[in-house]
Amino acid sequence: MKLHKLKPAKGSRRACNRVGRGTSSGNGKTSGRGQKGQKARSGGGVRLGFEGGQTPLFRRLPKRGFTNINRKEYAIINLDILNRFDDGFEVTPVALVDAGIVKNEKAGIKVLANGELTKKLTVKVAKFSKAAEEAIVAAGGSIEVI
Repeated sequence: MKLHKLKPAKGSRRACNRVGRGTSSGNGKTSGRGQKGQKARSGGGVRLGFEGGQTPLFRRLPKRGFTNINRKEYAIINLDILNRFDDGFEVTPVALVDAGIVKNEKAGIKVLANGELTKKLTVKVAKFSKAAEEAIVAAGGSIEVI
């Protein structure tokens, strides 16, 4: 197989419908837009959520709660993931990103106590759950909040 012989699968590509190319084409003159009206004009049409002047659904529904603009969201990892590292390794946010465990640090990294830790590690992250803290220390490791 050569690059110049590659072709899309049969039926996967269709020629676009060329409108306004004469009456016999089926989409000539008004180009399938019908006669006059808002949708026939260039740039015509209504905005998203418009219901013909009726109060739109998003305005009819009651508003509840609020969004805290100062909310901090943490990237979460579990204890069993930390077993990937060798004994005595210093686990930092940079090491977790390099290992591909965390893609986006967000406001920091939080360790939760899901799973079991079998290695002796020094873990330096933003937050720990109480149970995770105890499990790391019980495994012989140490923790540091950064």
